[in-house]
Amino acid sequence: MQEHPSWSEQSWKTSTYCCCFDCYIYSDSHERICQYIAKESGSLVVSVGYRLAPEHKYPAAYEDCLNATQHFLQHLEHYGVDPARVIVCGDSAGGNLAAAVSQTLAGRADFPKLRAQILIYPGLQALDFNLPSYQQNRGVPLLFRERAAFYALQYVQGNTSNMEEVLEGSHIPPDLRLKYRKWVSPDNIPEKFKVRGYKPHKPCEFKPEVFETVKRFCEPMLCPLLAEDTIIQQLPESFILTCEYDVLRDDGLLYKKRLEDNGVRVTWCHLEDGFHGIINLFEYCGLSFPSGKRGLDKAVAFIKGL
Repeated sequence: MQEHPSWSEQSWKTSTYCCCFDCYIYSDSHERICQYIAKESGSLVVSVGYRLAPEHKYPAAYEDCLNATQHFLQHLEHYGVDPARVIVCGDSAGGNLAAAVSQTLAGRADFPKLRAQILIYPGLQALDFNLPSYQQNRGVPLLFRERAAFYALQYVQGNTSNMEEVLEGSHIPPDLRLKYRKWVSPDNIPEKFKVRGYKPHKPCEFKPEVFETVKRFCEPMLCPLLAEDTIIQQLPESFILTCEYDVLRDDGLLYKKRLEDNGVRVTWCHLEDGFHGIINLFEYCGLSFPSGKRGLDKAVAFIKGL
């Protein structure tokens, strides 16, 4: 774990705990983001390094983040952190990990209760790669539709075999698709997000042999959007950031709805002109998009308002 800045410099009352996935792009970008959050919010920020796919498949990254979080929660006094003010945070796949860790710790009496979770354009499901945002933004940088499936497959099985079947929806049995339709469905996405070139997709014929290789996609710790209501109801106050031009936009929208339907308070920030990875480009090699800076400042304001 790396702390920003040293806890010995002052007495901290809030800890923002960042699970940042630095395998996709720009591996040094999270250092700047963590420093900015720490400075602007007056918080101790702890960033976690964890094992990466494909060398280390699921659940390696999840287990590393969970173990690091539990260790941190057990040693809050050492870091000078108020046990009632701990936040988990992550972007992209790190948002997936932050959501999974938050769910695992929900209801645990042997650890302090998390104060909040911050999920920045998180990837939260791998059942449907044909949601409106996947169709609309399939060729929009920095995360293409095929690349999203590529990363998901690398994480769960260590290779990208059966990618076409996964993209077309042949990897999920009809009964499970029906079961999860109440949570993973275009029907749960506001109509205004469907007007830009969306056509309902009918999954191709189910292929049992493909499901056998990717069946862990149905595990909530891999796809947090699939957690039961009894878990969702116990989650802390949440901040979710989505971008209009992002294949993962609808994952965030669907999770926002699930949280709100279960009585969890959600602060939602939607960047109308944002794209996946825009936060990561904050002051990167002279680049800095105003929309990304606005989203990052919204997250900081959320922290300061807790």
